[in-house]
Amino acid sequence: MSTVPLPDGPVSPEVAEIERALTRVAYLGTRQRQHDRLTALADVPLDRAAVALLRQVADSEPLRPGELAARLGVEASHVTRTVQQLQRTGHVSRVPDPEDRRAQRIELTDSGRRAVTRLREAGARGMQLALADWSPEDLRHLATLFHRMVDDFLGHAAEEEPQGRSAAKTGT
Repeated sequence: MSTVPLPDGPVSPEVAEIERALTRVAYLGTRQRQHDRLTALADVPLDRAAVALLRQVADSEPLRPGELAARLGVEASHVTRTVQQLQRTGHVSRVPDPEDRRAQRIELTDSGRRAVTRLREAGARGMQLALADWSPEDLRHLATLFHRMVDDFLGHAAEEEPQGRSAAKTGT
């Protein structure tokens, strides 16, 4: 895998502070205690891997297991185990891939959709409580900037991706 070299020179203090803040947010979101609280409030007793997979499928369903693994940044065997767990709990099902009947895609069941809705609602309510003192204007501005940042990150990641993988994803 080739990587694009990082630019020379110092990082601006503003970018350094953004990286620091994002690291703190990521840490808070991945703590086991936070996960346990969220799943308890949502009444969705699943481990972190299962919740991450459910959310990914909800955002882009249906996907092949290999596509899920790539998007989640995990090994395919990890996705296989998690999908089996979610099938047993009735949250996902396997369906034939319309482009290749030998392959399967993973899609949410009605139970899986309800679980994702409850997880997102519980997360949003917790966030609303934490940001209760922010003005609607500040919240809109933050949301706009976050979306812009994520779009730029995704655009940069696409530029770094090897040509073969990028073409495979777009079907070209």
